[in-house]
Amino acid sequence: MSTVPVSVLDLAGVAAGSTTSDALTATVELAQAADRLGAHRFWVAEHHNMAAVAATNPPVLIAAVAARTNRIRVGSGGVMLPNHSPYVVAEQFAMLEALYPGRIDLGIGRAPGADPITSWALRRTQEGLGHEEFTEHVRLVDAWLSPAGVRAGMGHTLRATPAAASYPEIWLLGSSDYSARLAAQLGMSFAYAGHFGQLDPADVIGLYRSGFRPSPTLAEPRSMLCTSALVGATPEEARFLAGPSSVQWLNLRRDVREPIPSPAEAERRLAELGDMEVGGTKVVGTPEEVRERLASMVAASGADELMIVTTAFDVTTRIETLAAVLE
Repeated sequence: MSTVPVSVLDLAGVAAGSTTSDALTATVELAQAADRLGAHRFWVAEHHNMAAVAATNPPVLIAAVAARTNRIRVGSGGVMLPNHSPYVVAEQFAMLEALYPGRIDLGIGRAPGADPITSWALRRTQEGLGHEEFTEHVRLVDAWLSPAGVRAGMGHTLRATPAAASYPEIWLLGSSDYSARLAAQLGMSFAYAGHFGQLDPADVIGLYRSGFRPSPTLAEPRSMLCTSALVGATPEEARFLAGPSSVQWLNLRRDVREPIPSPAEAERRLAELGDMEVGGTKVVGTPEEVRERLASMVAASGADELMIVTTAFDVTTRIETLAAVLE
């Protein structure tokens, strides 16, 4: 995997029998391992009202992770822009960049990251942003985080920070071709959420590259492929450790809200399903098998970077998977 930078996405998974505090401590531990092992970026997600996910507030968690690491870039994968005031998002990430210059990424998503009731609680409406409104919000965040700012009338220019010396990298995230097209149109970096997206990464990234228009901040297209991976010492151990991710896959589709089960509990539940086909982690196997599969995915997609997410019962499995991928 030395051909492209390798990064980490983490959801601060809450395992059965553990607390939110335990989950966040594990996320910091994983980030420190990623920093030590040479990963390029460490991103945290935004999800709400989910018993298995503690990552609800990316800016707060990013600050905690950046304070406890040394060189790795830290960012959001992503901030769900419809849930927030664009100017507040710009100010939050401008402040993070001022605290940790040259290390902050702002990944932006269009999905709510929540169920309809929670979405209402977040923004007092169940309606998302239309295409035009979302595009305008992305443009505003980008402008407020740029040296130029936005002309606000009466001779005033509105910026997200009074005296910026550096600026966060902005990425558009997506699991469909919509964000790929928008990132190309706006001249922004694009990350394909292949860990749950159903499209061929080569098609989506190819669409982004073919339509890319250079911008003041990005002269050439820059793409990232995110996928899920888990490593075990043997194929059997890997499948056993990946069992909790399959249960989580089922839970999402059945609207079951519970922490991540242990591998033994997951094995018991999956056995009860018989031959029923379930999803879960996309790349599972020994270190050699996983590295070979990931390298093939990167080559086929033409992605400039690779990001992996590991759903596991314990942080040790997440760290060992990352170490094996980076070997």
